[in-house]
Amino acid sequence: MTTQSDFEGALLDANKPVPAGLSDGSGRPAGRRYWVYRNNVAVSLGDALGTGFPAISKLVGPQNFKNLAAIFLRQHPPKSPLMMHYGAEFPAFLEGFEPLKHLGYLGDVARIELAMRQSYHAADATAADPTQLQRLGEAELMTCRMTLAPAVHILRSAWPAASIWAFNMVPGSPKPQAKPEDTLITRPEFDPMPHVLPHGAADFLIALAKGATFEDALKVAQSNAADFDLGATLNLALGHGAISDILS
Repeated sequence: MTTQSDFEGALLDANKPVPAGLSDGSGRPAGRRYWVYRNNVAVSLGDALGTGFPAISKLVGPQNFKNLAAIFLRQHPPKSPLMMHYGAEFPAFLEGFEPLKHLGYLGDVARIELAMRQSYHAADATAADPTQLQRLGEAELMTCRMTLAPAVHILRSAWPAASIWAFNMVPGSPKPQAKPEDTLITRPEFDPMPHVLPHGAADFLIALAKGATFEDALKVAQSNAADFDLGATLNLALGHGAISDILS
């Protein structure tokens, strides 16, 4: 008798035989029908992974990516029927895959692509009006709080992950420089986009996201980055719809 685990295990691993006891609608052994079904499942999951991580596919090459996808799907079968969730474990998988250890940035580039997908499916939010800040007095500004939009993601990396993504996905992007980068992902309209954050900006925005006042978030940023540029950070965040509410 074939159990569900036997069926699923063989479905995701072409090296395993067709589970015993399977038959077609006429009572004949499933055989070739199962092989076709198994191939269709593997191809569909591989295509879904490639759609979700196009920069990774470009970085490692299409055939290498196809081989990676085959290994990944055996270790991480889908947990949800919604393909938008498939591949959540892929960044960590890349970091732990020994043949790719020399490409240490792959995991963080994959995290950017995963966050962009999550941003795409996040709830809508109306962007805050930048002029609202201009109407606040200094005391009101320092005590105000800001809410980040649901589509916003902030990622920190020891690699120039956002620049690597852009260099491979956005024509005309400059060659990445070998330095750490923090990335802000926003979705002001329909398409998420990663932005390289100024030094200290991630500390500022993360503090705001945790409920800190403007003043306390500013202190956190300045304590970690003496060259923190508040103006550039606010222009980037407000200009790309990262802030949805300013509560004074």
